Amino acid sequence: MYPWPQRPAGIIEEAFKEQAKRWGPILDLADENGCTIGYELHPGSDVYDGSTFEMFLDVTDNHPAACINYDPSHFLLQHLDYLEFIKIYGERIKGFHVKDAELPPTGRVGVYGGYQPWAGRAGRFRSLGDGQVDFRRVFTLMTEIGFDGWAVLEWECCIKSPEQGAAEGAPFIAEHIIQTTELAFDDFAGGQGDVTKNREILGLE
Repeated sequence: MYPWPQRPAGIIEEAFKEQAKRWGPILDLADENGCTIGYELHPGSDVYDGSTFEMFLDVTDNHPAACINYDPSHFLLQHLDYLEFIKIYGERIKGFHVKDAELPPTGRVGVYGGYQPWAGRAGRFRSLGDGQVDFRRVFTLMTEIGFDGWAVLEWECCIKSPEQGAAEGAPFIAEHIIQTTELAFDDFAGGQGDVTKNREILGLE
């Protein structure tokens, strides 16, 4: 939220203490039953980016059940680096909403939307492939962090119909899912390590 008007000192900290009080028992119960809770960080919520998520972790003593449902569209609308986010918080990401968005600002509206309906805002959700999210990089990074959960299509496009969005979105996701390799391109040149041979190659024997 844009920091205006100024807020009383300590009010945010007090709010997060209350969050810990309310969520603590739920997180404990989840952990006791081998579950996690994936908070979907979203503009307008108490926890909406990496910084506020870390504030929540601080007041919950880094609770192991406090995790993330990752949605890059929510971060693109904040001008937050949604790719770097995966690298930073990968171990906490337990869910994945595949949703696209765009934010081309105009001379009239920008990040805050000017109270316009979805179609009139600069930042708006789009069907998969119609927005600005780099899903090739997103799926690559999700694969690199070892994410093995569902890639869930979430549709909220302000232009395209939900029927078309679903028909196009399902194959879009299927085309982006990466089947990890167990081989490296240069494995053929490998072999068992031989200290003596290596020292000979280096001219040390």
